[in-house]
Amino acid sequence: MKIKQLKFFLAAAGLVTLAGVAQAAPQVEVLHYWTSGGEAKSIAELKKMMEAKGVVWKDFAVAGGAGENATTALKARVIANSPPTAAQIKGPAIQEWGNEGVLANIDSAASAGKWDSLLPPVISNVMKYKGHYVAAPVNVHRVNWLWINPAVLAKAGAKTPTNFDEFFAAADKIKKAGLVAIAHGGQPWQDTTIFETVVLGVGGADFYNKSLVKLDQASLTSPTMIKSFETLAKIKTYIDKDAAGRDWNLATAMVINGKAGMQFMGDWAKGEFTAAGKVAGKDFLCVAAPGTEKSFTFNIDSLAMFTVKNPEEQKAQLTLASAVMSPEFQEVFNLNKGSIPARANIARTKFDSCATKSMDDMAASNKGNALLPSLAHGMALDSAKAGAIQDVVAKFMNSAMTPQAAVQALAKAAKTQ
Repeated sequence: MKIKQLKFFLAAAGLVTLAGVAQAAPQVEVLHYWTSGGEAKSIAELKKMMEAKGVVWKDFAVAGGAGENATTALKARVIANSPPTAAQIKGPAIQEWGNEGVLANIDSAASAGKWDSLLPPVISNVMKYKGHYVAAPVNVHRVNWLWINPAVLAKAGAKTPTNFDEFFAAADKIKKAGLVAIAHGGQPWQDTTIFETVVLGVGGADFYNKSLVKLDQASLTSPTMIKSFETLAKIKTYIDKDAAGRDWNLATAMVINGKAGMQFMGDWAKGEFTAAGKVAGKDFLCVAAPGTEKSFTFNIDSLAMFTVKNPEEQKAQLTLASAVMSPEFQEVFNLNKGSIPARANIARTKFDSCATKSMDDMAASNKGNALLPSLAHGMALDSAKAGAIQDVVAKFMNSAMTPQAAVQALAKAAKTQ
């Protein structure tokens, strides 16, 4: 992260500002990038809960689906010695901020709420830095979903695919029907979302873990990885010419509105369907991406807590952490967001078929050693290596790069320090 170095450049550019004067009333300032329809509705519920507890909510929303803009804004605030109370951070990035010595210990909230008994170790370990809680998990997303408009399938005379042969057969029929087969936004993180899902579908859970988590060089340059890129190259041919720069929720809207048949995207897409009044199993289908039925790639959203000096804000911070882990918030947030609760013992009655399938598949994948961190969404690797790999995938998606050249570039990117 190189905070000291970045501090110099920001100061030279005149971007570092003095810390703001502490507010008299207890408040929490929350930096996040939950800005699309379903996401904004979800975070609004947390604001209501905090205000009901007498805490002023100061919203610091930064648009950008993958959080790059939010990360830049956060770095500037931390360097200015004026960090927000909490920020939407996840995966290895929590450890990176912990190494900078700027995260707050929230063990007291975790102890009072018995978080260790409510969270699976795969989640609680991500929320801790050197054994202490520094972040509160908001949810668990499944990334390896395929979203389908069944009316488009019916119009095209296609069937719901379970493997890549069936997927391409359905895509051909949708294309011949004059519709977009695959809704996609040509942004690097979206490209990598498809890539990691294809690697999982082609190679399986063990191969995914060896190649994209452990970065085994033999796996990265293997025939299986070449086949993954070949499959990705074929997928490119079904994406419309206007995809470049399109936000993910606009791609989801194409499926919602019947302009496209399918989309590879995590289950935050379901929040968009729900916000549009669509019903799971009727107006849209959620199925595991081709070949990935028995695996689960996860993306855990969380709010990391930053060290604040004002004692009242410190108390408000603990109140925020407890509110995030409350059954009430975990339920309402995830119903709106499309994800599933991070904590155990949340009633399923209000959750739809997509969510309950996700809960069941997560439990089964955990037992089968197929519960895997998402590369595309910052859960698998440090930011330097993940960024280098994302650059390779983006280049492949936007050029005539061959699969053979791609695997060599991938292996080199994996060595990034």
